[in-house]
Amino acid sequence: MQTDGGLPVRKTSPDALPVTNAPPRRPGVLRELRAWPTVLLVAFCLLVGVPVTVALTPEQDVVALGQHLSVGARTPTPTFSGPAQLVQIGNTELDMPRLRIHGPLRPRLTMGPVQRNAAAAQVFDPLTSAQAQAQAIDNVSRGFLRWYLWGGLGLLVFALAAAAGAGCLRMLAVLRARSRAGEDAGPHAVAEIWHHLSGAIARMTAIAVATSALAWVAAGGLAYTDTVRGLQKVGSLTDLVGSSSVSPEPAGPAVTGFAGAVVGDSRAVRVGGPPLPNPSPADAACGRSTDSLAAEVGGILAAPVLNLACPSATTAAGLLGPQERNGLLLPPQVGVLKQVQGLEFVAVAIGPNDLGWSDLVTYCYAVENCADNLSQGEFDYRLAAFDRDYGTLLAELAALPGQPQVVVVTSYDALPATIDPACPDLRGPAAAAGLTTAEADLLAARNDQLNTILVAGARKYGFGVARPHLSPLCAPGSTEAADGSTGPDLQGLADPFPFHPTGTGSLRTAAAVARLITPDPDGN
Repeated sequence: MQTDGGLPVRKTSPDALPVTNAPPRRPGVLRELRAWPTVLLVAFCLLVGVPVTVALTPEQDVVALGQHLSVGARTPTPTFSGPAQLVQIGNTELDMPRLRIHGPLRPRLTMGPVQRNAAAAQVFDPLTSAQAQAQAIDNVSRGFLRWYLWGGLGLLVFALAAAAGAGCLRMLAVLRARSRAGEDAGPHAVAEIWHHLSGAIARMTAIAVATSALAWVAAGGLAYTDTVRGLQKVGSLTDLVGSSSVSPEPAGPAVTGFAGAVVGDSRAVRVGGPPLPNPSPADAACGRSTDSLAAEVGGILAAPVLNLACPSATTAAGLLGPQERNGLLLPPQVGVLKQVQGLEFVAVAIGPNDLGWSDLVTYCYAVENCADNLSQGEFDYRLAAFDRDYGTLLAELAALPGQPQVVVVTSYDALPATIDPACPDLRGPAAAAGLTTAEADLLAARNDQLNTILVAGARKYGFGVARPHLSPLCAPGSTEAADGSTGPDLQGLADPFPFHPTGTGSLRTAAAVARLITPDPDGN
């Protein structure tokens, strides 16, 4: 420590007051960069300010492909890089491993259940798909740019506030040092100290703001570059977010002697039909009948068809995963398909169980108006979940050994377009409110939504689509149909399995499937 007229001066401090008779030192930015208050401030802005800015900057709402999305960035983790993220409201958070971003700005896209509307349908139309996708990318990019600019402004405000706080602490530190010098050192006016420190604080602030701005620009450049580079490697949604299900392994021994197979639920089983003679444990557990979809298709084509369908089967628990039925654990239907040798075609009947269709119908029978927002939201959520599982199923069917022909069976309308109040099948049980025309229309619209997904997925993979036209409940039964069948197509409420096909309905469905089966080159 030196003294100047009894005034001690700490030469080791960056904020030491100059000696009174010494020439003033020229202030410099390089000298300020080495000052420990500036170093601490810059570190605080980068290590604390950037994560706080990312966390507090609100996501920006955009509309893309008819879907309402929110665009922002996920909260940084203490790693040099990390994946972008897709969040489904009410479902889960999905990392996008192909979009690995270096730096703190890792994009985050939040979306709700998939909305079915005209804008969403444009992506499936070859004439509008490219334009719709380009517009969606532009909307999402603009949304992220807005978020990025708001975040940059927020980081600058944070840096200025932190610099103001650091400046006050810096001045307090000098005042405290002067007070410790003792009364004999003589008073040092606050104005003089401020005059000495103002330049240093200004340079410190400028350095902190400039460093924060450069860091934000660099992080934005890394996010953009890594996102573009990652998207160039993405060819499907599975590539982007990964696969949430494990491909079923081949189940059981090799199976021979069948030209085709049927997988699906109780509609394909034909519950309530004549039981099979000498059934296997799986046949008995699933109640497979002699007039099932598989049996009828085999009869029309004069070829053996394996029946793997089972009541209550869903895409996840039944086709892609095991299913428990009447105390028996059944292997995944797709796993058994992989063991069928020489398989030429597969018929698929799936969907209503994934949506909890029986619950929806029962609810509409029980109340006077089932078109409430709560049940609609539940239906939308289940439909979105089925859409995801169905995509996995289609990929598995497309990869079957030998690439057999696949035919997807749509869901039929069980209710008539016009409600007849005198029809007991529409009135329901004595204590029920019964179905109104509006409720029947609602169920028909929901069935159409299911079929839209079934058809769109099948067309994407080049699979056939069978659309069975069954007479709905309360419609007069045919006396002599073109295929020679008689009687109603669906079981009514008084039958053991309401809304399921009768033998006639099963035959009509089989005819719709058989028409799409392409003969082999030998003409069989």
